[in-house]
Amino acid sequence: MEPQEIREGYLVKKGTVLNSWKAVWAVLSEDGLDFYKKKTDRSPKGMIPLKGATLISPCQDFGKRMMVFKITTEKKQDHFFQASHVEEREFWVKDIKRAITCLKGGRKFARKSTRRSIRLPDTINLTELYTLMKDQDDGVRELKLEQENRVFNHCFTGATVVEWLISKEKARNRPEALMLATGLMNEGFLQPAGDLSKEGAEGGEQSAFLDQTDALYYFADSGFFCEGYSSDDDVLVKEEFRGNIIKQGCLLKQGHRRKNWKVRKFILRDDPAYMHYYDPTKGEEPLGSIHLRGSVVTAVEYVPDAKKYDVDGNLFEIITSDETHYFLQAATTEERKEWIKAIQAVSKSGK
Repeated sequence: MEPQEIREGYLVKKGTVLNSWKAVWAVLSEDGLDFYKKKTDRSPKGMIPLKGATLISPCQDFGKRMMVFKITTEKKQDHFFQASHVEEREFWVKDIKRAITCLKGGRKFARKSTRRSIRLPDTINLTELYTLMKDQDDGVRELKLEQENRVFNHCFTGATVVEWLISKEKARNRPEALMLATGLMNEGFLQPAGDLSKEGAEGGEQSAFLDQTDALYYFADSGFFCEGYSSDDDVLVKEEFRGNIIKQGCLLKQGHRRKNWKVRKFILRDDPAYMHYYDPTKGEEPLGSIHLRGSVVTAVEYVPDAKKYDVDGNLFEIITSDETHYFLQAATTEERKEWIKAIQAVSKSGK
């Protein structure tokens, strides 16, 4: 009997020989994690057995590279994967851990309702808490703050986080709130922004999160960026990144010149309505952007100039107001519907 497929999607994987990071199509089953060079490949590039394996998340072995988790097999082989954003990492981690637990107990895979963080009370769910903190109306407010001749965008202070947790009755006092904030940072939901908060995170103290008004932090999948004092032209460029993040994840994108298809990480923002795309294996600078104001997005069945074996279903097209065409492919039919719906909403409401 074939193993049940539990989850599939794009992840970035660290090579075991060359140590380079490359996007792969990952398929999680009850007893292992297969990864493919391309989604359309019939044979996997590799397979990671989960029986006797352990998982660490977040894995902070790679400095600035966030959203990484590590699977260590029973034979002590390490495999490193990177998700495109926090929620995606949590989904993968939760299902992989559950698969490992079920294998250990000789049971069939079945999901638990929520993942609960270790070293915190059972009633605390950090994923749910993080979602509440990001709420546009009732969450922690992201600000533009200046410190040491630098401007930190989409961030907040450690004291603000602690006070918010108390005000929302998530903690009874500042020590309890500090414990929760430290848990959120250790799990990768919150990231240190300035020198002071980075020193606290790397100092090895029991409470790495700092309850201070000059310690700056940001949400791991926010539009955070830091800049020095710059010209008006630079400010106009940065304006593209000031909108709220509506949706993000990996899609296949067709190049305009060579017409080849590559995995790109997309971040959709509103007001202004932009969709930036990145190389998921590299840094924070976008490869390009799509201005969505007045654009049209539709599902399509085929793409001109696309070879039959390059893509297989779930295609959609964005036509911008200046009539530039972008062809993209989602992993599933449902994901395509979600992207189209989100882009249509932003294109009508964003400036």
